[in-house]
Amino acid sequence: MPTDVITPFTELNVLQIVFIAAVAGVAALQLGEKAQPILTLSQSVLELLQKALWWVIRLAPLGTLGLIGTAIADYGWNLIGKYATFTADIYIGCALVMFGVYPLLLATVAKVNPLNFFKGAWPAIQLAFVSRSSVGTMPLTQKVTERLGVPKEYASFAVPFGSTTKMDGCASIYPAIAAIFIAQIFDVNLGVGDYLLIAFVSVIGSAATAGLTGATVMLTLTLSTLGLPLEGVGLLMAIDPVLDMMRTATNVAGQSVCTLLVAGREGILDRDAYNNVKSVDLDEKNAEPRTVPAAA
Repeated sequence: MPTDVITPFTELNVLQIVFIAAVAGVAALQLGEKAQPILTLSQSVLELLQKALWWVIRLAPLGTLGLIGTAIADYGWNLIGKYATFTADIYIGCALVMFGVYPLLLATVAKVNPLNFFKGAWPAIQLAFVSRSSVGTMPLTQKVTERLGVPKEYASFAVPFGSTTKMDGCASIYPAIAAIFIAQIFDVNLGVGDYLLIAFVSVIGSAATAGLTGATVMLTLTLSTLGLPLEGVGLLMAIDPVLDMMRTATNVAGQSVCTLLVAGREGILDRDAYNNVKSVDLDEKNAEPRTVPAAA
């Protein structure tokens, strides 16, 4: 529960921000036409932030090159091969979850065709990949889940909640693999108990990770719990933007999947809308999903 309306934004406490937003939304509904200027301002601010986000996305590769160059200068050229292996491990791990675990859950729990999920949710997954922010992708994530048949009343609650508590990529897969990578870099032997501790910390920590770019907090928590050198955090910062793209895409896919699973189990999923969803692409200018025209 927030104590004021300023601290949650300065400390980036997403749960408290979501709570304040919910209260403000209920108040706006009660006010009706009187709240329209605030709603118009909010829409303008959202569009402004989306435009600025696209600028950041285009400049991000330059910053990544600078970080990689600094790391190579400090640790030597041999680090390139280790970076490549670690990056491949993260992408493969996230791909197994996104294209293996999630479709299996959709088919067995919600009893829907997983291919339709990717048709409808792909714009949000794309934006998550390039923006590296679950919170930044949240408006689009909600729109695609509604396109897939989730009622707006439920999607408006589940998606913001999931952007804070459903972090499979940043808080589960990445810290676990990163801890093992850092242990190998610094010649630290890990036992069975250490691996079990990594799994425990990764699963529990995923429920308290902000949906912003990067996963430094969870990585630091995992390393400190295992007693591994915290210098490893700085070592991985050089390639973090590259890793964060796939991590965030996995996060957003999981947030959409969980919303669909609950809607399917509770019987509120519009299965006709889900089964008839059309392939969509991302409108780069407006960060909106748009229908892909059929081939001639």
